[in-house]
Amino acid sequence: MSIREILKMGDRRLLRVAEPVREFGTAAMDALIADMFDTMHDADGAGLAAPQIGVNLQLVIFGFKQNTRYPDAPQVPETVLINPVLTPLSDEKESAFEGCLSVPGLRGSVPRFTRLRYQGVDQFGNAIDREVEGFHARVVQHEVDHLLGILYPMRIEDFGSFGFTSVMFPDLDPNDDD
Repeated sequence: MSIREILKMGDRRLLRVAEPVREFGTAAMDALIADMFDTMHDADGAGLAAPQIGVNLQLVIFGFKQNTRYPDAPQVPETVLINPVLTPLSDEKESAFEGCLSVPGLRGSVPRFTRLRYQGVDQFGNAIDREVEGFHARVVQHEVDHLLGILYPMRIEDFGSFGFTSVMFPDLDPNDDD
C-alpha cells in the first residue's frame, strides 16, 4: 500500500479524542490498516495509532518479532485493535523508558500498569479479549493513549528522566527517530 506521514507532537490533531469505528471489513478499512502497517514497519515502530497519521478513529496496530528501537523487548504479536477498552488487572505500575514516532528523537520514563486486560475488535468486527503483562501491556497502553489525545510526555512524572535518545541511550541506532 503506502507509507503515510506521521504527525509530530505540536500538531493539534494528536490531542483529539478519537471517534469509534462503526464499519468493519470494508475496502477502506483494509487499505488504512495496510498503510498503517507499512508506515509502522518503515519507521521501525512497535505500534501506531490511527490519529498519528491524521485519521481520527479508535484504531491501533502493534506488534513485532524484533525491534531495533527496543532491542531487549520480547516479541509482541501483530495485532489490529479497534474500539479498545483497557482494564488494569492490579494496581501495580512500573516505570520504563518509552519513545514515540510522533515525538522523534526523545525518550522518557513513563509509569504504566504492569498487567491488564484489553478488549475490542479486529478489522472484521471479531472480538479480541486478552490478558497481557510487561512490554506487551506497555505498548497497548501507549497506543491507546493516542486515541485519548495523550502523548507519553504528558504521563512523565520526573522530567529528569526525559531527554534525547542519542544522549540517554548512545548505544541505540544513531539514526533512531523514535
